Amino acid sequence: MTPNKPVHFPLSAFPVVNNCLEVGGQPLTRLACRVGKTPFFAYDRALLTKRVRHLRENLPDGIHLHYAMKANPMPAVVQHMASLVDGLDVASSGEMQVALDTNTTPENISFAGPGKTESELSSAIAAGIVINLESEREMECASRIGLSLGYRPRVAVRVNPDFELKSSGMKMGGGPKQFGIDAERVPEILKRMAQLPLDFMGFHIFSGSQNLKAESIIEAQEKTIGLAIRLAQDAPSPVKLLNIGGGFGIPYFPGEEPLNISTIGERLADQLPKVKKALPEAQVVIELGRYLVGEAGIYVCRVIDRKISRGQVFLVTDGGLHHHLAASGNFGQVIRKNYPVAIGNRMHAEELETVSVVGPLCTPLDVLADKMEMAKGNVGDLVVVFQSGAYGKTASPAAFLSHPDAAEVLA
Repeated sequence: MTPNKPVHFPLSAFPVVNNCLEVGGQPLTRLACRVGKTPFFAYDRALLTKRVRHLRENLPDGIHLHYAMKANPMPAVVQHMASLVDGLDVASSGEMQVALDTNTTPENISFAGPGKTESELSSAIAAGIVINLESEREMECASRIGLSLGYRPRVAVRVNPDFELKSSGMKMGGGPKQFGIDAERVPEILKRMAQLPLDFMGFHIFSGSQNLKAESIIEAQEKTIGLAIRLAQDAPSPVKLLNIGGGFGIPYFPGEEPLNISTIGERLADQLPKVKKALPEAQVVIELGRYLVGEAGIYVCRVIDRKISRGQVFLVTDGGLHHHLAASGNFGQVIRKNYPVAIGNRMHAEELETVSVVGPLCTPLDVLADKMEMAKGNVGDLVVVFQSGAYGKTASPAAFLSHPDAAEVLA
């Protein structure tokens, strides 16, 4: 490669055998035959298991690990993750139904998200899951529904903290936000809750996502714990659940390095005695989505045409932004950067070229790789977009231009 040219962090999770990427212990070409069509998303169950094991080894004992299903709600993935983690967090009634189909007990499922409808709240209360209240309306509504159903709703207060997760890719707390209840207003909410037939469980405090700086996450965790201890003074009953969020990121772009989990674990271990002393009944939860599944998935599409336009090579594929909006740069990026992309059946080819990988949609936005150096690709080859296990298919406009949907497989 060209000297000093920015390159992605080396991706070694998926092995390469005979010049072909392997997923789930089998060659990509064989997996494509098994799926029966392209494009498709493939998730490696062994890598999912390995990631959870890595967290267990580095986070302190006593931390409960929850999977945030919004990152990847594929039922097979959720079933596998449910067998590995301590709980599931959902963000819609659709995700809730998938979660309830697993062996996870309802008290270890929580429901977050602004604007929950009465129907969603009713379903959640009847199921017995924990509702993360995002507003006074939700609190009053949950109380009313609980009375009508004869069930005492389990609730936690989602807090919009008075601080942000520094250097996060997406800020979910601090300042004016549609998420949760502003920290300064939580005491009055708790006093009102004491008058209602609600089973107060604790707090959900989530300040940001996609963060690769251990020190930023450590600082946010310390502030979160301090805030929870202060708010607990006005709670109607002891705190049994303290969800401190997550925010753990994965590397996507040149110059990014993996998050140092061991440092986070060491510092969090120092905080737990403080939690135990102030909130002796509290179960401390870390809620992760992208970090658990993002690096275990790939998106695969097939080259259907090879074109040269005024000296620039284009590989036109049968996949694109309608399946993988994030990889096209149109989901959260201000300045477009390439995801790691390769020709999956030519991983170690000697002949390299600079190409743009585009999809079949009639828009210049349909770009999966812009002027990237990779193996020379031909019609029929399989293009792989790495780091695609989170916010891929379900975060994309699948109906745009009415092209066929992408398949999914857990290998």
